[in-house]
Amino acid sequence: MRILATDGTVLRDWRPRPDDRANPEIDRGQLRDLLLGPLDVQWGRDVTQVVPGTRDDDGVLVHFTDGRQETFDLVVGADGAWSRGRPAVSPVTPHYTGVTSVETSLDDVDTRHPDLARLIGDGSMAVYGVNRALVAQRNSGGHVKVYAQFRAPLAWHANLDPTDTEAVRSSLLTLFDGWATPVLDLLRHGTAFVHRPLYVLPVSHTWTHVPGVTLLGDAAHLMPPLGAGANLALLEGAELAESIAAGPEDLDETIRAFEEQMWARAGKWAKITTAGLKRLVSPDPAEALALFDQVQPS
Repeated sequence: MRILATDGTVLRDWRPRPDDRANPEIDRGQLRDLLLGPLDVQWGRDVTQVVPGTRDDDGVLVHFTDGRQETFDLVVGADGAWSRGRPAVSPVTPHYTGVTSVETSLDDVDTRHPDLARLIGDGSMAVYGVNRALVAQRNSGGHVKVYAQFRAPLAWHANLDPTDTEAVRSSLLTLFDGWATPVLDLLRHGTAFVHRPLYVLPVSHTWTHVPGVTLLGDAAHLMPPLGAGANLALLEGAELAESIAAGPEDLDETIRAFEEQMWARAGKWAKITTAGLKRLVSPDPAEALALFDQVQPS
C-alpha cells in the first residue's frame, strides 16, 4: 500500500516483510466462477417482489419479471444495495453519503503504462486531497481499477452525459486540477467511467423477524466500501448455509439466531467504515494519513 501527496511525493510505502503473513486477493469475477461454477444457477430471472406468507406454513411468494411466481420455504435477499427482498422485512432504503466515486480502469498496465505501474506499486495506491481522493488498485492480468472519490451533491453531473467518456474525463481533471501530472495520468488513460454515488443503510439497521425471509450482505447492511462489505457477505453466506445444514429442525429459529449474530457484527463494521469514509474523504487530508498509520504495521 502506497500513499502519495497531491504533488506526487511518496508519504507512505508499506511493503510486506519476510515474516508477514500473506493477505491474498482475488478478482470478484474469478471468485464468483469458482463458487458458482458447479451449481445450476438460473441467471436472468429478475425478481420484482417478495411476499411473505400470512401463515408460517404458507411459504414465501416470489414474483419474477417474466410474470411467473414461485413459492419457497426460505428466500435470502443477497441482492445488494437496491435489494428486491428487503421490502419484505424492512421499509428502510439507502441514503446518499455525500461522497461520489467515479470508477475507471487501465488494462495491461505494466506494458502500456509502465510509469503508472511503478507509481501504483504491487498493491494499492492512494492520494488524498481536500474532500477528494484518487485510489488505484491492482487486479489480476495487469488490470488496474481507479476510483476518483469526492464530496459533491448527488446531481453533480446533471449537465454531463455519463456516456461521454471525454466529457467525464475533462470534468474530473478539472475537479482534481493542480494535482501532480503522474497522478492525473490515472484519469487521462482511463478507458471508461462509471458513476457510483456511495449509499449506505443506517448503521444499526435491523428488522422485526419475518418467517421465511432474511437478508445478508449489502441488502442487510450496506456500508461504505472500505473492504468489509464483501467479506461480511461471504462469511454470512457460509454461516447461514452451515446453520441450516446442521441446525435444529425449526428453520425459523435457525434464521432468527443467524440474524442476531449478523446484526451485532455488521453494526460494528458499519460504525468503523462510516467513520473511515469521513476521514478518507475529508477537508483535512492528514486525517486519511493518520487513519492508515493506525491500521498499517509500523
